Amino acid sequence: MKKRIILMIMLACMWSSSNGQNPRHTIDSLRNELEKIEQDTSRLRIIKQMADSFAYSNFPDSSVSYAFKSLTVARAIGYKEEVNALLQLEIALRHNGNEVKAFSVTLNGLKKAELHKMPNFRAEFLGELGIIYRESGHYDKALQYLRNSKSVYDSIKDIELSLYQQSNIGEVYLLQGLLDSALYYCQPVVEKAKTTWIIFYAQVNLAKIYLEKHNYNIALSYLWPTARYAAFSSHRFAINYLLAQTYQSLNNMDSCIYYARESLQIANESAIYANIIKANVFLSGIYEHRDPQKALAYSQAALKYNDSLYKYSETLSMESFDEFNRQEKQYETKAATVAYQYKLRQYGLLGSIGVLLAIAFFLFYNNRQKQKANRLLEKQKIEIDFQRDKAEKTLLELKATQSQLIQSEKLASLGAVTAGIAHEIQNPLNFVNNFSEVNKELVDEMQTELKAGNTQEAIAISNDIKENEQKINYHGKRADAIVKGMLQHSRQTSGTKEPTDINALCDEYLRLSYHGLRAKDKNFSADFKTDFDESIGKINIVPQEIGRVLLNLYNNAFYAINEKKKTAGEYYKPLVSIETKKINTRPDNTVGRDKIEIKVSDNGNGIPQRIVEKIFQPFFTTKPTGQGTGLGLSLSYDIVTAHGGKIKVETIEGEGTTFIVQIHETK
Repeated sequence: MKKRIILMIMLACMWSSSNGQNPRHTIDSLRNELEKIEQDTSRLRIIKQMADSFAYSNFPDSSVSYAFKSLTVARAIGYKEEVNALLQLEIALRHNGNEVKAFSVTLNGLKKAELHKMPNFRAEFLGELGIIYRESGHYDKALQYLRNSKSVYDSIKDIELSLYQQSNIGEVYLLQGLLDSALYYCQPVVEKAKTTWIIFYAQVNLAKIYLEKHNYNIALSYLWPTARYAAFSSHRFAINYLLAQTYQSLNNMDSCIYYARESLQIANESAIYANIIKANVFLSGIYEHRDPQKALAYSQAALKYNDSLYKYSETLSMESFDEFNRQEKQYETKAATVAYQYKLRQYGLLGSIGVLLAIAFFLFYNNRQKQKANRLLEKQKIEIDFQRDKAEKTLLELKATQSQLIQSEKLASLGAVTAGIAHEIQNPLNFVNNFSEVNKELVDEMQTELKAGNTQEAIAISNDIKENEQKINYHGKRADAIVKGMLQHSRQTSGTKEPTDINALCDEYLRLSYHGLRAKDKNFSADFKTDFDESIGKINIVPQEIGRVLLNLYNNAFYAINEKKKTAGEYYKPLVSIETKKINTRPDNTVGRDKIEIKVSDNGNGIPQRIVEKIFQPFFTTKPTGQGTGLGLSLSYDIVTAHGGKIKVETIEGEGTTFIVQIHETK
C-alpha cells in the first residue's frame, strides 16, 4: 500500500516539476494508446494515468472526468480496483475544491472498504474524511477521523502512514491555535519518519507552529532544509509562501516580496487555482500601501481565478457528478437486486426474523446508549465546570504573581541605577569637600599675613582661594549635570521616541551598572572597553526603555565574568566589551533604512546550548534563588521588538557570550 502511494506522489512530482516535457502531448499519447487497447486491466491503468496527468495540467476538471471513467472500468474488474478508483476520484474532487462531492465519494469508499475487509483502504478513507472536515473547519470531527485512521495504520503495522496521520492531527491543533499540542504531535514525526514526503509535511507544520509562536528564526530553520524535499509543485508553493509570511513578520519586505512572487510563479505554472488566488491576495496586501496600482492588479488576478475556480466547481456539479450519480444508482440497484435474490433463496423466513430481532436489539441498544451518553455528558459537564473555575482562579493568581515579579525586576533595575548614581556623584562631592577644607585653611593663613602686613603673600593666597573656588564650582556643576541626567533617564516613560545619542547612552549605563555592582560588592572588579561608531549620531528611540535593556545586558555580563572569576584562577582577566556600529543595508543607495547594532560581550562561562532557546522566556533564570526574577531578558526582548528591532545571542560554552541588539535607524 505504501509503495502505491509513494508511486502516485512520484508521478505527480514528475508532472509538476517538468520543464521541457509538454503534459498535453503526453495526455494525447495516452489517449491514442487507450484507443488501441481493449483489455480492461490495461485500459484502467491508462485511464488512471490520464486522470493523474490532467490533475497537473491546465485542465484540472478533466482529471475528475477520467477518474469517473476509471471507476466505471474498475467495477467491471473487481472490488479491489473499484475501491482504489473511488479513492482516486475523491482526491481529484477535493483538489478541485469540490469537498461536498468528495465527502460523498469518501463515505461510499469507506463503506466498501469495510465491507470487503480492506484495512489499508479503510485507513485511507478515514484519513481523507479527516482532511475534508479539517479544510471545512470542523476540527472535532477532523480529529476523530484522523485518530481512527492512525489507529488502523497502527494495527496493520504501517508506521510511516501512521506518522503521516499524526502530522495531520498536529495540523488540526495548529489551525485551532493550540500550538503546544500541535508541536507535541508534529515534532516526533520529523525524528521517526523515513519517507521524505511525510517528513516534508511535518517540517512544514513545525515551521507554521513556530511562525505562530513568533519564533521566526526557528521557523526558518525548518523551512530551509525542507526545500530539498519540495519536488512537488504544491510543496514548493507551500515553502515559498511560508518564507514570504516569515520575512513579512520579520519586517524584511524585500525577501518577503521575493518569495511571494516565487510562490505566485509556481502556482501559475502548476495551474492550481486555489494557490494562485492565495498568492495574489497575499501580494495585493503587501502592495496596498506601497504601490496601490500593483495591489489592484493582484486583486483583479485573484478575482479572475476565483471566478474560474467557481466555474469548474459548477461544471463538475452540473455535468460530471450527475453522470456519476446515475451510474451509482444503476450499480447499486443491480447489486441490491442480486443480493436480495440470493438472500431470498438462502435465508427466507430466517432473514425476516433476523431483521425483527435486529430492530428490537437496535431500539434497546440505542435507548441504553442514550441513557449512558446522558449520564456521561452530565458528569463531563460537572467536571468541565469545576476545571474551568479552577483554571480561572489559577490564572488570576498567575497574573498577580507576574505583576509582582515584573515590579520586582523594575525595582532591581532602579536599585542598580541608584547605586551607580551615588558612586558617580561621590567623586565631585569629594572634590568639593576637599577644596572647601583647603580654602578654610587658606583664609586663616591670609588673615594672618594681612595682620602681619604681608600684602603680597596675602594676595598670592587669595589667588589660590580663587582657583579652588573655580574648582569647587566646576565639580558642583558636574554633580548637578549627573543628577539632571539621571532624572532625565529615570523619569516615567511616555513611550515617545526622541533623538538620542546612542553612544552616550551606552557609555552612561555601562558606568552606572559597573558602579552599582561596586557599591554592592567592594571586592568586585573588572575591565571594560568600548568601541563606539561615531558616525551613528542621534537616533529616535525611547531612551528610558533602551537604557533598561542596556542595564540588564551589562549586569548579566558583569555577573557572568564575576562567577567565572571565582573558579578560573589568577590568570583569568575578566572583560566586558561594548561595541556600536552602523550597518549599511543600502549598498546600492536604494530606498531603505540602516540598522544600528549594539554588541555586549563578556568572556565568562557562556550559556549551555541546551538552554539557549529558553533564555528569552519569561521567568527563566540560571541565577540562584533570590538573585534574579527571570524577567530581565524577557522584558528586554519585548522592548527591542517594540522598537521594530531584534535581539539575539551568540555563545560558546566556557568561552563567553555576546548579545546583539539591532534597531532600525530613524533620524
